Amino acid sequence: MGGSEKIPLLVIAGPTACGKTALGIQIAKALRGEVVSADSMQIYRGMPIATAQPSLEETRGVPHHLIGVLDPSQRCSAARYCAMAHNAIQDIHKRGNLPIMVGGTGLYIESVACGRRWAKSETDEAAREAIQKRIAQEGGETLWRELQAIDPQAAKRIHPHDGKRLTRALELAGQGMTITEQNAFSHPPILPYRAKMLLILPRDRQILYDRINRRTERMLQNGLLEEARTLRERGVSQTAAQAIGHKELNAYFAGEVSLDEAIERIQRETRRYAKRQISWFSRMAREWNEHAANSCITYAMENLREDEAIATAGEATADES
Repeated sequence: MGGSEKIPLLVIAGPTACGKTALGIQIAKALRGEVVSADSMQIYRGMPIATAQPSLEETRGVPHHLIGVLDPSQRCSAARYCAMAHNAIQDIHKRGNLPIMVGGTGLYIESVACGRRWAKSETDEAAREAIQKRIAQEGGETLWRELQAIDPQAAKRIHPHDGKRLTRALELAGQGMTITEQNAFSHPPILPYRAKMLLILPRDRQILYDRINRRTERMLQNGLLEEARTLRERGVSQTAAQAIGHKELNAYFAGEVSLDEAIERIQRETRRYAKRQISWFSRMAREWNEHAANSCITYAMENLREDEAIATAGEATADES
């Protein structure tokens, strides 16, 4: 398949609070685009404040997809998100519009843009609990040696004390496909889209951290406390329960911390999340620029000019035929 026959996909990515949502809307209006959210928490209903979902007024008439489409009681895996995102992208393209993926969940963006395939593996809670129990009783080194005998390549990448990854690797091996075999299966030789990424990164992280702190204060003024209390009473899935803002306020509701301590935790955890996002996207940008099929242009958050980004996006997604 030639590059010109692939669906063009524009990706706007970056850490939380960097301004990617507003930029995505501006570019969509200029280039007749529709936005596909790539945010593991915005996909849930009932938590628009904590997840910084754009309001109808903020979207300015630009269609947005995969925002508020799942109930918080539902679990959303990367495989499930990818299936929904691929359908949305293809539908947007059929309407003659430009699909624009906007978000900060690197796994979602990378998996969709690179066409990652997902082997059919079920979560075996009983097996997982048994492995976790053995790790607690026997120590990670014992189970790591078992993994080394089953999947030596995975054992090279997983530390004996990384209980989460060790558990998952052994759980998959017990289902008949090692994690190394699954990774080989998941990366196809042909990419599904002609993807171009505009990456927004801060030159001065303190400026980003100040933005995060101020945004947390605005969220509280806009009703974050009430939103978190409502969802706590309803009950949410394990995935939705990880939303920064709700998780920390639940500790406050339980009487474990004061409100001021909960707010400090929200700001701290958001800053830590931003650091992880910066690391993920920096690595991803290097890898994309090594392949002709995908490419990445990085903008400094502090000097971002919308007119320049719009022009670059138009050139990057123009028909190459």
